[in-house]
Amino acid sequence: MSAKFGPAGNSDSFSKAHKSSLAAPKWIADFGLDCYEYQCGKGVHVGEETARKVGENTRAAGISLSLHAPYFINLANPDQTSLEKTIGYIIAGCQVADWMGAGRVVIHSGALMKRTRREALDIARKSLAQVVAVCDSLGFGHIALCPETMGKINQLGDLDEVLQLCTLDERLVPCIDFGHLYARSLGADDGLEACVRMLDRVGEVLGAERAANFHSHFSHIEFTPKGGEKCHRTFADDGGYGPSWAPLAAEIARRGWSPTFICESAGTQAEDALAMKKIYQECLL
Repeated sequence: MSAKFGPAGNSDSFSKAHKSSLAAPKWIADFGLDCYEYQCGKGVHVGEETARKVGENTRAAGISLSLHAPYFINLANPDQTSLEKTIGYIIAGCQVADWMGAGRVVIHSGALMKRTRREALDIARKSLAQVVAVCDSLGFGHIALCPETMGKINQLGDLDEVLQLCTLDERLVPCIDFGHLYARSLGADDGLEACVRMLDRVGEVLGAERAANFHSHFSHIEFTPKGGEKCHRTFADDGGYGPSWAPLAAEIARRGWSPTFICESAGTQAEDALAMKKIYQECLL
């Protein structure tokens, strides 16, 4: 078993040569990558026929598939109308994932909205329990929901908060965005010591088997001192942006874990994912 690497959506190099995401799976496989995260962050706007075709092409290319649900999800809002909308966004994502054969759907955790972190987390846990129940009732229990660590300081979704959400059900898989954690810690969560600490914590809370197969986003992030995440960068950007990939790659290789790494670089996500894979493979030698 080994880690998998792929892009979040379509890189600029793909889009210059292809008009349709139907061509993405083969292109990704030919590029030397292993997985693809289909993007529905701005809303679910893909029909059943197209979704099924994406799934067919993904299976033919031999790569794994995940889906990012709409960004509008806020598990930490107790308002019933808001919760119904959140459930609707997640169900819409799960329906497309089901058509595609995608095994994982990434979901955002939510915003604090002037609540304490404890209050927001308690609300989010109750909301997520309802989401899981609805997914089960509609036949989507085979799809793993992946609560994501968030990059802005005023958002719910530091590492411990996401891990606590994932203790609700063994099917929940954390989406650990190391760029987001780097940004919300103002650069502190970087380097080998930080990687060891974070990965140890995942294992402590979820157990060895679940920890070894976590979902992940990775990119360099620019942040501000007050807010945290500002924007995604690329590996080629000359600004000293982090986090560093090599220490994390080395630690994943040392542990023999098999996470899925989705690169979210701004426009060069395929190229940077391949760079990540090559560094990781060197760590295996």
